[in-house]
Amino acid sequence: MSDPLPLFPLNTVLFPGIVMPLHIFEDRYRLLVRDLIALPADAAREFGVVAIKVGYEVGARGVHTIQRTGCAALVTEVTANMDGSFEIVVVGRRRFHVESLEESEEYLKAEVQWLPDDRGGDSPKDAEDAARTARDIFDVYRDTVEQLRGEDVLEGTSPEDPVDLSYTLAAALVLSLGDRQSMLEAPDVVGRLRLGTSLMRSELRAIAAVPSLPATSLARTQWCPN
Repeated sequence: MSDPLPLFPLNTVLFPGIVMPLHIFEDRYRLLVRDLIALPADAAREFGVVAIKVGYEVGARGVHTIQRTGCAALVTEVTANMDGSFEIVVVGRRRFHVESLEESEEYLKAEVQWLPDDRGGDSPKDAEDAARTARDIFDVYRDTVEQLRGEDVLEGTSPEDPVDLSYTLAAALVLSLGDRQSMLEAPDVVGRLRLGTSLMRSELRAIAAVPSLPATSLARTQWCPN
């Protein structure tokens, strides 16, 4: 079994291939960053991002319950601030399931099981078909949101690969935290693409009914083919 994975509970969901900047200011997570920096040059500086199920990001006892499916985050940039905090940039790598928690350290660690990205469906063609449908709906979704908000939800073009597309949609769509977690937990690529397509269609219907939607503030998604 691999070494325990450090965990960083957040009020968001990270997906493989997605770039996320983070401001690290709590003492326990400053320590986590320092521990990662201290690793050998050839070591993977990564930790696990898990969504908070009950509780808050900050405070000694803020987090009460976490989701058990998360995503490993590879640290690609670190900037130290004068006050001891850090600005870091991470890229999502691969999904995992938390098998057990270790709470004796300054920050959470977990024994995890890495989750495969099975294509799913009844035939190899199903993933390509699901990706084509999702991409077509996403083009409409992007145009609609851009007309409402004046900015796109994704930097650049949509990935062609069904796996990459499934995660890009999951990150780019204006979704609740619960829906994002459901996208992360989808058992296979076809299921994630079909779920994303269903959510986009529901959102487009809601926008048509109430043009001021979506109400959630946008954060432009940046995808990285890591």
